[in-house]
Amino acid sequence: MAQYTVTFFPHKKSVVVEEGTTLLDAVSKAHITINNLCGGDGICGRCKMVVVEGSVKGDVSAKLTREEITKGYVLACMAKIMSDLIVDIPEETLAKEKIKSDKDAERFRSFEETVSRDDYTPSPLTQKIYIELDEPTLANNTADHERLCETICRNNRFCSIQMGLKIMKILPEILRKNNYQATVTIGMRRDIAELMNVEGGDSSDRNYIIIVDMGTTTVVAHLVNANTRKTMGAKACFNSQGIYGREVTRRMITAEKRNSSDMQQLIVGDINRLIEALADENSINLKNITAVVCAGNPAMGHFLLGLPTYNMRRYPFVATSVEPPPLRAAEVGIEINPRGLLYSLPGISAWVGSDITAGILATELYKKEGVTLLVDIGTNGEIVVGNKEWLVAASASAGPALEGASVSCGMRAEPGAIERVYSNENVIGFDTIDGLPPKGICGSGIIDLISVLLEEKYINRSGAFIRNTDNIREINGVKSLVLSENGKDGGSGPVFINESDIENVITAKAAIFSAMKILLKRLDLNFSDLDRIYLAGAFGYYLNCDNAISIGLIPSIPRNRIEFVGNTSIRGAKIAAFYQEAYSDIMAIRKMTTYYDLMGADDYVEEFQKALFLPHTDIELFTSNAGSGK
Repeated sequence: MAQYTVTFFPHKKSVVVEEGTTLLDAVSKAHITINNLCGGDGICGRCKMVVVEGSVKGDVSAKLTREEITKGYVLACMAKIMSDLIVDIPEETLAKEKIKSDKDAERFRSFEETVSRDDYTPSPLTQKIYIELDEPTLANNTADHERLCETICRNNRFCSIQMGLKIMKILPEILRKNNYQATVTIGMRRDIAELMNVEGGDSSDRNYIIIVDMGTTTVVAHLVNANTRKTMGAKACFNSQGIYGREVTRRMITAEKRNSSDMQQLIVGDINRLIEALADENSINLKNITAVVCAGNPAMGHFLLGLPTYNMRRYPFVATSVEPPPLRAAEVGIEINPRGLLYSLPGISAWVGSDITAGILATELYKKEGVTLLVDIGTNGEIVVGNKEWLVAASASAGPALEGASVSCGMRAEPGAIERVYSNENVIGFDTIDGLPPKGICGSGIIDLISVLLEEKYINRSGAFIRNTDNIREINGVKSLVLSENGKDGGSGPVFINESDIENVITAKAAIFSAMKILLKRLDLNFSDLDRIYLAGAFGYYLNCDNAISIGLIPSIPRNRIEFVGNTSIRGAKIAAFYQEAYSDIMAIRKMTTYYDLMGADDYVEEFQKALFLPHTDIELFTSNAGSGK
């Protein structure tokens, strides 16, 4: 089959692909992230590109105007490559910068400088230990392998150690060349200690672990010194799988149509680029990164390992594995020490993953006396309620609206994003991250904005505009409120929110709130019975509690019972990585947590319908004086 070169501008990146490949696949191969919601079905119309030179074939999309077609616009998911191409990617099609700096990553991603838990003894899952062995004599001629293992166990309280044949073969030479002084790398495979590597001399001070939160929208990685537990850097990027859909269900469908290895390559590619950037910035050799610890929703965990997701979205919703064993990172293509380990933390079910078990660990919900609710607000809204005696979890597909992904001018929390909206004498004002000109609106800003619009009676309880002001007009045929005339996509258009955006947000908040209400109802509990609500997710500490209540995202209970806990996924994964007792606890958390399937609830649709208003059909849930904290 013929092969053609496709060059994408403004990146000036070229890839070689086979004839008939879609532009969507080609841009993915070029590692360029674009906006795409529908997963390549030609529905959302967000993957517009301009063919400057060359030819493509495919159906003409109804998402393109006659003027756009005349100018050479195509949808990347529908255009098949038939020659060498020069393609221009418009600014509005491009996602934002893929890899973000430490400052951006730490802002919303629970960047703790040092991992610390007083109730555990520091003991990372992978350790480097310097040892000095006595030289063998006729009186003490114990074999090298046994001599090494006995010394390690005696000095470090390991019951037993396993060693691979490859290490055993090189062991005699390394010991004798280095006067029986060596550094061993020990990795825990559950209860078994594996001797992963032997190096001559003392390199015990060079041991690092990567912690990864595999979000549906964003992938975050932290580099941590395994000896000091100090976080040395953080990076974040858009999840490249987004070109095949913003929701995991769409990606599962794509994986079934194509190959699960495609999804695996995308997430592994993201992780590798983050690791490379962190290592380069901190002048660290990849061979000294001995482990990667990952948390994420069940679909992301399956994609990482290349596991089939076919049965997860079909009755009776069975995962391939919710507790995969530690594996060699190289087996999935992660580029660290060749014998480094990959720890995929355990999840709970096919729809509640390790990001939630990590959250339970981080908040210590499993140790609480009173009843506590943990809500992870994201594309996949997960809820856990319980205490030290019992835990019950549920999942509600909220979609990406609360993170800005399915909002016209939505963006992740980065410089220039509107993060706070308020009303001052009936004039809507806003603040942006770092005080830069507005580029779009991030999650916290979206919730603030809808709350302000409702309070100032710009919209009714269904989210429709009911006022006529100069800043309300039709954009692309949809009634919209303009916050800034310039700014979107670097100044090429207004920053606005329209009625479709508001509808998406209402749907997302309804999914999360109704899930909370159903779960408590099944346990014969009310919101007033909760000692505390933990709100986790990408919003970090920047979500306005009053505004979240006013739109019906969370119930009105005393504010001193509501706590924003940031990204508990990565925080819990860090704790599990550096305290072996915590790693055992997270395994126990999985077993003690019961999954409740909301789709099997007869009244879920009814509760969801009730929540499709601002704030809810039951106003009393949100108008009590409980919010005063008194």
